[in-house]
Amino acid sequence: MNNYEILYIIRCDIDDELKSQVVGKYEALARELGTLVSMENWGVKKFAYEINKQTEGVYVLMNVECDSAAQAEIDRQMGIDDNVVRKMIIKK
Repeated sequence: MNNYEILYIIRCDIDDELKSQVVGKYEALARELGTLVSMENWGVKKFAYEINKQTEGVYVLMNVECDSAAQAEIDRQMGIDDNVVRKMIIKK
């Protein structure tokens, strides 16, 4: 089992209910595939530059303990989700 730090950004132009569903989806996925050590919702932050015609987004940080196959699945699902603007996964 490895420790991963996962930071992802959710689009800001969707409604609050959908934002909560996206956060809940990845929280449940992390719990299902490994151990969710901690999760922080950093809230809305302004981007340094425009991304996909967006100027701000909701930042969420998760610390997860899982194996590399589980990390690859989380990365894959975030990659195909239209509500996730950017993602970054770092092995600790």
